[in-house]
Amino acid sequence: MTDRPAIPPETSSADSPTRNRREQIQEVAGRLFSERGYHATSMRDLAGQLGMQGGSLYAHISGKEDLLVEIVQRAARQFDAALLPLRGEALPADQKLREAMERHIRVVADNMESATVFFHEWKHLSPAAYAHVTSWRDTIDAFYRDLVAEGMREGVFRPDLDVKMTANLILSAVNWTYTWYRPGGALTPRDVAERYADMLLGGLRAP
Repeated sequence: MTDRPAIPPETSSADSPTRNRREQIQEVAGRLFSERGYHATSMRDLAGQLGMQGGSLYAHISGKEDLLVEIVQRAARQFDAALLPLRGEALPADQKLREAMERHIRVVADNMESATVFFHEWKHLSPAAYAHVTSWRDTIDAFYRDLVAEGMREGVFRPDLDVKMTANLILSAVNWTYTWYRPGGALTPRDVAERYADMLLGGLRAP
């Protein structure tokens, strides 16, 4: 499996004033993009929410897409950090799938605004940035396909599964959580993952 191209590391000092201001801008941009949409949010909107003059934003960013790229890249890193270490875990495939779903949903639940931007607004990226996102999607698709195939080899999952369609079903369940899940409600991310996994595994497990 080929991983997506590496995303350049952030080089600013974490405690520098420029870095802190940029983080504030990213936070407000993530909220506005998730609430209003990328195209409906103007630089003037961002500046107004931050109490800045519109031109002052350009001392920190090169443009609005710069913020969208950073939000999407940060979300991709969070999913990578949560999911990809599971490749080497010595767990049966069904347990590994359950854990992957819980980690995936937790990333969404802990980062609702950036997850909304990531899953809904990434299509507005320019071609070069868009290619990074589609490469990431291919990597995560492959992660779940490999997990399904692993379960079939172990005899845990049914041997007649369509690997690609099964992985797509799992991804549809966990990715779409951002549209309805609300932190602080009756269900925790683990509750959601357990219920999803119980339903899915009921159809995946070998007799």
